[in-house]
Amino acid sequence: MHFIEPYFRWRDLYVASEDPNSPFFGREYSEFEFEHKIYNYVIHPQWDFMGSSTLFLKILYVDYDQGFCIIELIGEWNDAIENDIMTFKREIIDPLLYLDIRQFILIGENVLNFHASDDSYYEEWFDEVEDGWIALINFHDHVSREFEAGHIDHYFVMKGELDELEWRTYSPQQLFDKVNSYVNKRLS
Repeated sequence: MHFIEPYFRWRDLYVASEDPNSPFFGREYSEFEFEHKIYNYVIHPQWDFMGSSTLFLKILYVDYDQGFCIIELIGEWNDAIENDIMTFKREIIDPLLYLDIRQFILIGENVLNFHASDDSYYEEWFDEVEDGWIALINFHDHVSREFEAGHIDHYFVMKGELDELEWRTYSPQQLFDKVNSYVNKRLS
């Protein structure tokens, strides 16, 4: 797992550690020191620790004018033991909501599995985005089924075209436009 880096080709457009509004503002990274691990597997030092020992992330892009962000995730999303949604919501999402971010794109191709608990934080997040949305792209099929089994899939826009999206071929704006168009088609 230590070879899996967060996506870095948009760094000329946005870097969370250089954004004064980011929860990771001022963070310094090492290319050689592997300090975090998921279970017994070390992960690349560019991933950000949010307070969970099983789920890490990287805020790839935020557009405060248009009110959207793109977040890449890695690890095990474990609400049953780690209460990852509470940590994710309080440490990452709430500060973004405060800054009027209302569209969230979560990239989950490196999320290995999901363990559900209750849906209260999902419901809260869903209610707070008001006219916005939370889109999941490229989550593994078994993880999507785990979201469905936990009855939280209705808080997200997921599946369909979003499961096979070649997101790395787009700029952040193009990716947002594509996902936004898909969400609007699904909602209408």
